Amino acid sequence: MRDLNSFLEYQIFREFYYNQNISCAELSETLGKSIPVISKGIELLIKSGYLFETGYAPSSGGRRPRIYSLNPDKKYIVTVAMDQIVTKVNISNLQQKNLFPTETREIILSGNDRSLQILVEFINDTIERAGINREDILGVGIGMPGFINIKEGINYTYLPVEDAKVNLRDRLGQLLHLPVVIDNDSSVIALAELRFGHAKNCENVMVVNIGWGVGLGMIIDNQLFRGSAGYAGEFSHIPISESDKLCECGKRGCLETEATLKVIVDKAIDKIKGRRSSGINFEGNYEQVSKSIMTAANQGDPDAIDLLTDMAYKIGKGLAILVHIVNPELIVLSGQGANAGKILMAPIEQALHRFCIPRILESTQVKISRLGGNASLNGAAALVVDNYFILDKNRKRNLMIFNHP
Repeated sequence: MRDLNSFLEYQIFREFYYNQNISCAELSETLGKSIPVISKGIELLIKSGYLFETGYAPSSGGRRPRIYSLNPDKKYIVTVAMDQIVTKVNISNLQQKNLFPTETREIILSGNDRSLQILVEFINDTIERAGINREDILGVGIGMPGFINIKEGINYTYLPVEDAKVNLRDRLGQLLHLPVVIDNDSSVIALAELRFGHAKNCENVMVVNIGWGVGLGMIIDNQLFRGSAGYAGEFSHIPISESDKLCECGKRGCLETEATLKVIVDKAIDKIKGRRSSGINFEGNYEQVSKSIMTAANQGDPDAIDLLTDMAYKIGKGLAILVHIVNPELIVLSGQGANAGKILMAPIEQALHRFCIPRILESTQVKISRLGGNASLNGAAALVVDNYFILDKNRKRNLMIFNHP
């Protein structure tokens, strides 16, 4: 028997997760159900321990409506945010509060046959340190780089699975003894913006994930757009580079060869390292150097500003192509690179104005994500909530596997 015994209960649960304190009347309007039907669903969720009454809303002239909230201790969500170098893991409750600070570990994905094993150990260690029962975990949401088919649970780029008969999603579920859902990291960040960020009340938005690549999450008609096979948004591989440098994808001319955090770190090491006047700290790994570049830029270091400005202008040139195709109302800059903040805005907007038809561009805004470094983890939590019924099905299948080795 599921904890949420009907689709209506799930819908109510989902609305409470994303909107916190809401009334029966607000739920009725949002879900298009009568107040008696909603009231019955709320009663069932209270009996199952998911909801509790938190008080009354201010009066608007009549009887004050009751307000309910999710029980923060009923279930927990394990969230995982991966890039090619660093993985972050956290556990949050149903009121979106973290149980402890985010755990971070370096897991190199490229050419690493042990990457899946290391990831599983990291997640298991985090759960054990949290001291919670696996039965109390709603699911594990993982955002990761690579070509990912979310329906089939396959990552065609990273985290190889030794058994060809089992996909990555199900193998993770078997190893963790938990239901798992995976998605591309840029899609997960876009989902975070759709549920919690600037895109929440927008119809058509492009969310740019600036990191070791340049990913793109596309929101069309207020829904995440994935394309026919789930690979929509491979912004890194738009062939607009003027160099002939070979990309990791095997093609030449990709934006990724000129406009990523990895590129600017390489440029900094090649051209700036050793200058006494530079404010960039070159000690540490790629992530640490990239953070130093952004910190130095925000403190006014001219070398760091030049690196980020060049990257941002090239990203803006790529975005100009998409603006003509999609005509979005909003472009959100997210990912690690967005920590450079306003430094990115001017060169991106300069490129957009230079390469876009003014009439098409005039309705498009550009904003820095307000979710900061939490975007990928927030999106991973939303991935679990939005895929509850898939996760419940996987949980039952995995239990059968565990009980019949």
